Amino acid sequence: MIEMQDVWKQYPNGARALNGVSVHITKGEFVYVVGPSGAGKSTFIKLMYREERPTKGHIFVNGFNIDRLKDRKVPLLRRSIGVVFQDFKLLPRLTAYENVAFALEVIGTSKRQIKRRVADALNWVGLSDKADMLPSQLSGGEQQRVAVARALVNNPAVIIADEPTGNLDPETSWDVMKLFQRINDRGTTIVMATHNKDIVNTMRKRVIAIEGGQIVRDEQKGMYGYED
Repeated sequence: MIEMQDVWKQYPNGARALNGVSVHITKGEFVYVVGPSGAGKSTFIKLMYREERPTKGHIFVNGFNIDRLKDRKVPLLRRSIGVVFQDFKLLPRLTAYENVAFALEVIGTSKRQIKRRVADALNWVGLSDKADMLPSQLSGGEQQRVAVARALVNNPAVIIADEPTGNLDPETSWDVMKLFQRINDRGTTIVMATHNKDIVNTMRKRVIAIEGGQIVRDEQKGMYGYED
């Protein structure tokens, strides 16, 4: 499903983000990626959906060889991956429905399919009644639910989440995490970078800890292991 083989990443300014990382994530796993700020978590996540390229090493995601993937084939990779961000990244002038539909329009999905699949995705996240609202009319938690619906609408094999509860209050964070658990229960692989130790320590999943660009811990049902 996801495999990194001796992956290194150095940026043009000389900063080294990852140092020889190797990891294997199987289909259906739920994995937290934790570590202190600047440890390399975001780079680790971005490499999976080809936002960044490795300096050295090999990465395989859903059968795609990331380090050799031509730019024109990146959209094919991203159709099999849903990405959820801390700051939602919704288009402010589009309604909730239109934000989710946009993910299908860009790949040429028929209008009939878009209507059905967007309705299903919004229903899944409990926002059928907010479909016509703009992001500015929604709470932070509702905006993140729209972002989750957008990530789901292509029925991806993998969802990658980068600090998805970082801008949410504790109660709303738990509501969003329950969504991710439901998504995982239906067989979708989830890889989530997070600083939320309460969630990690309560919803016990596999924990990959990164420090100084290296994996220092990889535990099933692990704990967060860092102090704020």
